Amino acid sequence: MSNWLINKGLSALVIVVWLGINVFLFVYYYMFYEYNPEYYYTRAIIGSALAWARAPAACLNFNCLLILLPVCRNLLSFLRGSCSCCRCSARKQLDKNITFHKLVAYMIALHTVIHIVAHLLNFEWFNNSRQSKEQTLDAVLSRIGDNTSLWVNPIRSDQTTPTYIAFTTVAGLTGVIITLALIVMITSSTDTIRRSYFEVFWFTHHLFVIFFAGLVIHGVGRIVRHQTDASMEVHNYTFCQNRTAEWGEIPECPVPLFKGGDPMTWKWVLGPMILYVCERLIRLYRSNQRVVITKAVVHPSKVLELQMQKKGFKMEVGQYIFINCPSISQLEWHPFTLTSAPEEDYFSVYIRSAGDWTDGMLEAFGESENKAIEKMQPRIAVDGPFGTASEDVFRYEVSVLVGAGIGVTPFASILKSIWYKYENSDAGLLTKKIYFYWICRETQAFEWFADVLRSLESHMEQLGKHNFLSYKLYLTGWDSTQATHIKVHFDKETDVVTGLKQKTHYGRPNWDKEFQMIAQVHPKTSIGVFLCGPQPLAKVLEQCSNKYSEVNPLGVHFHFNKENF
Repeated sequence: MSNWLINKGLSALVIVVWLGINVFLFVYYYMFYEYNPEYYYTRAIIGSALAWARAPAACLNFNCLLILLPVCRNLLSFLRGSCSCCRCSARKQLDKNITFHKLVAYMIALHTVIHIVAHLLNFEWFNNSRQSKEQTLDAVLSRIGDNTSLWVNPIRSDQTTPTYIAFTTVAGLTGVIITLALIVMITSSTDTIRRSYFEVFWFTHHLFVIFFAGLVIHGVGRIVRHQTDASMEVHNYTFCQNRTAEWGEIPECPVPLFKGGDPMTWKWVLGPMILYVCERLIRLYRSNQRVVITKAVVHPSKVLELQMQKKGFKMEVGQYIFINCPSISQLEWHPFTLTSAPEEDYFSVYIRSAGDWTDGMLEAFGESENKAIEKMQPRIAVDGPFGTASEDVFRYEVSVLVGAGIGVTPFASILKSIWYKYENSDAGLLTKKIYFYWICRETQAFEWFADVLRSLESHMEQLGKHNFLSYKLYLTGWDSTQATHIKVHFDKETDVVTGLKQKTHYGRPNWDKEFQMIAQVHPKTSIGVFLCGPQPLAKVLEQCSNKYSEVNPLGVHFHFNKENF
């Protein structure tokens, strides 16, 4: 259990607190509207549906306050920098922003359903009470205030339907618009739509502007009414509720007067909306800054390397940027991890062919392998850099880096930075040992990164730091011809695939064996595990991190971190 707490404890606490606030708000406002004397006469018409409508509305306000914050990338990067003195486990919660964004969206959807169902019942009961000709309490209340604004029943006509009211009142019409916008946003956010039809996702997700506008306007109609304080002083409902025929005729029971509550949603969402507007203005400013492409190279396996320069651009290891190429798509912005080191005078990314947009990038910058592209280059825009979990690599004495395919890119930046730090005799580097694992399906994928490893391998040997970096390369796919070639040249000093001294392994790593070995070599150490790769691999590594972390607070502990964009 304690091992699980190391990697999941703080995340679980955040979720529990968030759920706890939702439960508290729901229960508190349910009890308030169910038992508050001011709403007694309102409940006489629509019953507990009032509380069932208002309780989720309070939770909607809270979650709509939160929904924009996880997608304010600049805010998150600022918080990560401001929390540099905090423990890594606290900062890495910021890397789960999209997961939290989705959870909040699901919670909004849940409370929206409850809110809508309750109000549909409210409209039906309001309408039935208004059309009733009897002298029951709800019918009498519904006829109050026909010629004034002191009514309790928002339906002011005997000849109408709940559907008509839903599409003609401010609350009803904005409610329909908000609901439709929410349905479209959620359904178009699935992985299938987002990956295959990104522009559909992009356009529909910007319905959040209509959603928030409707949300702020929704309460302006003030259809939820309560008895005024002045009326309650002279009209005691406990005495007068059974004397409806005498209302206004005896001094003890004047006609009760009602008013609507002030709209509150804008107070909840105004702050996040301002922050998000500032976020978009910063992105707009950055995207309009000139980016100079100093080098473009197409590597094997259809991997495009771009080296760029931009005025005022500063980065840290493991950070990422968003790239837009207007000639391919005006709307699409795609995240890419920076492969350059902060010490270099340029920043670079590697873009692997994986879809229409990336194919368009390779076509725009040429198809010739390992040759600088000299033709006219399209303009690109860059937003960032933004922080990730990999920034914390140098905060651990021992770090385990795991990259799958193109997922090696953040570790290129880290390994290059190590090279520069030792070149400048940076003795203040906390990290004393790095284990690096790279898993690829095809031999060509090793070629473009092998030069970095080869240079670092040679450099560390010259500095007498040959034990600083231990790396293992795993090839998971090969044919019979490659197998024969590898077998014939197995005795060579360098690996036949990569040209490195470290021989390539075939198949997948035995993670239990690797973690057990690292734990034995580094007892009483906090070890950072960093992954840039698919979710199934993340699940395995997280399980091993928990399994091989010791219960003893002074023992070895593996802290799992995953890149999230």
